[in-house]
This record gives sequence, structure tokens and C-alpha cells, in this order.
Amino acid sequence: MHAQRGDWLVVKGIHVDVPEHRGRITAVGSPDGALPFTVRWLGADHDSTVFPGPDAIVLTEEELAAQDARDRERVEGLGALQQHLSAGA
Repeated sequence: MHAQRGDWLVVKGIHVDVPEHRGRITAVGSPDGALPFTVRWLGADHDSTVFPGPDAIVLTEEELAAQDARDRERVEGLGALQQHLSAGA
């Protein structure tokens, strides 16, 4: 896993009801972007040194925005489906 300063580390929840954790990568372990990463987690007031596991991905700002847009579309589609099903009941 490699990253650049300013990328996002996203750790997926291992259960459906566990939200993902996101943090901005503020430093990387070597010039080629290798581990460990120093991360400032959203909602936290401190940095931590992280060796991410297999449930983590690194995203650029643009990739994160695209993921968020896809997630919003999926949620809006589910809401429309729920309204349609409720209207037919």
C-alpha cells in the first residue's frame, strides 16, 4: 500500500452497522509513499501512526469525492424505491 501526503485513508467497517473511518494522510513512511502513514482522523484532534490492514484503502481527494457521489446516488435510489413500494401498499 502506498500513499501521498493529502490522500485519504478509508477503513471499512467489518459489519453492516459499523461505519467506515476516514482520515487525511499527513505523512508517509518513505519517499515512495510506503508505510507507515501518519493520519489525522475525522472527528479527532490528534494524529496517529497507522499500519493499515486489508480492510483499508487509500483514495485521492478526487477518488473520495467520486465514491461519495456514487454512495449518494445509491442511497437516493433506495429512497425512491422505498417510496414507490410504500405507495403501492
